[in-house]
Amino acid sequence: MAKQRILFLCVANSARSQMAEGLARKMLGDRAEVMSAGSQPTTVNPWAVKAMAEVGIDISGHHSKSVDEFDPAELDLVITLCAEEVCPALPAGVRHLHWPIPDPAIGWDAERSGGNALERFRQARDRIHDRLVEVQSG
Repeated sequence: MAKQRILFLCVANSARSQMAEGLARKMLGDRAEVMSAGSQPTTVNPWAVKAMAEVGIDISGHHSKSVDEFDPAELDLVITLCAEEVCPALPAGVRHLHWPIPDPAIGWDAERSGGNALERFRQARDRIHDRLVEVQSG
């Protein structure tokens, strides 16, 4: 049986989609090929790396990728994670789920030394985890 190819998509590919990629890889293992991308990729957010490390998942080697690097015809599922911002356009014919999760990176720069930024990343991580559990169970 072929692996399901899943792409997590948001704007910057810096936080939510990177955390989703790490979580899904751990949870789905060999059953899926998991990727992430953004319409305007930047760099992986250090708070995302820290929040994932807390649950034993290392995404420090991840890098932000453009959605243009992926052929929609080769994807089985695209999951968009945008909430308050405009999600990237999706190609027709690709199965799509939308999980509107607020961007924990908004305002993170002003709080580099505070716990509030990390808490927002934890909340996003945990919401993504819960959605993955829902998809797995049904």
